[in-house]
Amino acid sequence: MPFINVKTNAEVTEEKADRIKSALGLAITSIPGKSEGWLMVGIEDNYKLYFKGTKEPAAMVEVSLYGKASENAMGVLTSNITGIMTDVLGISTDRVYVSYMSTPDWGWNGSNF
Repeated sequence: MPFINVKTNAEVTEEKADRIKSALGLAITSIPGKSEGWLMVGIEDNYKLYFKGTKEPAAMVEVSLYGKASENAMGVLTSNITGIMTDVLGISTDRVYVSYMSTPDWGWNGSNF
């Protein structure tokens, strides 16, 4: 039950959004037990985002997870996410932040896991 939300000041076409969604679907498997089958992805483009005092292309990627993941798995996922932002949107890896939030409570289909 992961949710990945991408906020970027870059423009994201439908084709690029689909590429990001698909690439994140593969990347999430670096967290044991997570798969695209349960992944929800949000993409907010043309977001008013400033980093290091500039409007140069940047991204803030928030990863919410049901349960916990190892530091190593999150490190692999961070590398994959920053690579996706570079490959698809041309954003330099040093202009991408990735944050993680884990929770023991997650609701779906009218109840909680």
